[in-house]
Amino acid sequence: MTQAAVELQGVCVRLGLIWALKEVDLVVQPGEQVALIGSNGSGKSTLLRTVHGLLKPDQGKCHHHPALQQAMLFQRPHLLRTSALNNVALGLWLDRSQGLNWAQAKTRASEALQRFSLGAVVSQGGRQLSGGQQQRLAMARAWARNPDVLLLDEPTASLDPHAKREVEALMAEWTSASERPLTLIWASHNLGQVKRLASRVVYLEAGRILADLPVADFFNPAELALHSPQAHAFVQGEL
Repeated sequence: MTQAAVELQGVCVRLGLIWALKEVDLVVQPGEQVALIGSNGSGKSTLLRTVHGLLKPDQGKCHHHPALQQAMLFQRPHLLRTSALNNVALGLWLDRSQGLNWAQAKTRASEALQRFSLGAVVSQGGRQLSGGQQQRLAMARAWARNPDVLLLDEPTASLDPHAKREVEALMAEWTSASERPLTLIWASHNLGQVKRLASRVVYLEAGRILADLPVADFFNPAELALHSPQAHAFVQGEL
């Protein structure tokens, strides 16, 4: 059996007085596209941060495939007060595992920006770009690191329809690459996006996973109601 890209076993995470994750078991295989859905405060962002190692479980264990590289994009891109080119190149240069000198880092950064249709703004300040351009810049920064597993927290939540389509197209292209399909785990409130891009849907409520189904089963009302009345009620409320 293929070794899992990510595996959580009985993971509990406490944030202040609140248990943000409670006894979470989750196994994601390489190449899967897993959408996390649920209301605000359900634990989606906490789960992503735990998978990425930004939060440590108070109980349980989080395992990663040792040969797979991870990258994470946040809902609001964290961009530096410097050019789009430097926003990508600095991370590559500072990451010793990449083994790049400054000139090499800039070359790869330029290739990434071209890849995401940002070649015309390489010298512009990252924070001066439009919302869609900033999200594509963040994606270019992640892509430049050549990740195997990509974590996204509401990647299109604050974008206009055109920018949403651009970002979704990039996500779809990454995950459909025949030579090296990306493992994608992302949080979303957009059920249409989940239907289009996910192979599997995980529903969280109050820090617990209450449904984990293939996308076709999750959006089959009778099947979902049978597996999780709570998830069925959530979906019906969002439609």
